[in-house]
Amino acid sequence: MALNYERIKEAAQGYEAQMTKFLRDIVRSPGESSGEKAHADRIAQEMRVLDFDKVEIDPMGNVLGYMGHGTTQIAFDGHIDTVGIGNRANWKFDPYDGFESATEIGGRGTSDQLGGVVSAVYGARIMKDLGLLSDKYTVLVTGTVQEEDCDGLCWQYIIQEDKVRPAFVVSTEPTDGGIYRGQRGRMEIRVEAQGVSCHGSAPERGDNAIYKMADILRDIRALNENPADDPEIQGLSKMLHKEHNPEYEEANFLGRGTITCSEIFFTSPSRCAVADSCAVSLDRRMTAGETWEGCLEEIRALPHVKKYGKDIKVSMYEYARPSYTGLTYPIECYFPTWVIPKDHKVTRSIETAYQNLFGEKRIGSPETIASREGRPLIDKWTFSTNGVTIMGRNGIPVIGFGPGAEAQAHAPNERNWKQDLVTCAAVYATLPSIYVAD
Repeated sequence: MALNYERIKEAAQGYEAQMTKFLRDIVRSPGESSGEKAHADRIAQEMRVLDFDKVEIDPMGNVLGYMGHGTTQIAFDGHIDTVGIGNRANWKFDPYDGFESATEIGGRGTSDQLGGVVSAVYGARIMKDLGLLSDKYTVLVTGTVQEEDCDGLCWQYIIQEDKVRPAFVVSTEPTDGGIYRGQRGRMEIRVEAQGVSCHGSAPERGDNAIYKMADILRDIRALNENPADDPEIQGLSKMLHKEHNPEYEEANFLGRGTITCSEIFFTSPSRCAVADSCAVSLDRRMTAGETWEGCLEEIRALPHVKKYGKDIKVSMYEYARPSYTGLTYPIECYFPTWVIPKDHKVTRSIETAYQNLFGEKRIGSPETIASREGRPLIDKWTFSTNGVTIMGRNGIPVIGFGPGAEAQAHAPNERNWKQDLVTCAAVYATLPSIYVAD
């Protein structure tokens, strides 16, 4: 069946007002990680109103809405939790009441990433409206939980426990009007130093754990700042700067690995005593080819970690926080790097969908178009997404295309743009037919 691209664009434009209302309705309820119930219920309600063929909320609290009954399952994913609002004084408007102008919708979660869920829900409805559904595919729209706390945990549950395994997944995280095909991975590392307390008036009698950690932190800072391609200096990701490495191109596309200290903790009997323990959290961003084992070994090999020996412990965090339904699904805080090839069928299909609808021009808000100046249509995320589990852990192809801007994520005065919602709904409605026809 030949696709009528003008009709698809007209249908998406015709739903602008309904998408705007839907997004504003969701935003009005706070929905931080493990508190998404109101978001889930509102999304499931909209799916039922729009005549999805099946709507369910799984035991973890993820919303799963199905449209069609074809053989190939194609999923559109968006997480429905948000971060908090931070310092309320930094907001020029109520982050939950939000605002609406002729072109914008404001409020916490509008870009990151409730807008993507809204566009996916209506993209599926457009497929039904225009008779695009066929026996070749079924569409699954997911509204997933706890992503801000633990990227991909929701999809580990969906794949392993719900037994859902799509042919590929479109991540609807904000992409500034571009198509994203990868991201660096990350892991959360804990380093602990043990010491011996004593009275602060005679510190030589004890063993100060904070001083040990100070030495280690200097090594960590140098690890991040030293050139990765200098064989004489300890730095991150040396192996990925060798031309013979098969993952060299992907590493260059994603960027080098990084590390930073994100938290510090200590114990001491009092402010008049030597600290008897100190611990830090490390945010380690991983590029193509890096492994969690290698990243832990990097820390264990640092000069002062080796110097202090048995007094130092290096480990990976585990996440085990209950979801809003009360279900706990423990997982290591390891979020693998993923990248889909630029010539993969999924990448080619969404690029074709975009170009058949809009040609070579950038479509979206002036802000998202401006943010892409000098950047290719096919690009990558700076931050992490559920793709870490979907593709990183389970090998299911992921491609990214979503309304809004990366820079709006976690920022005060967060907003999205009505045109972005429309553009994404049109691309989502088009993509499955192109993919199954190839």
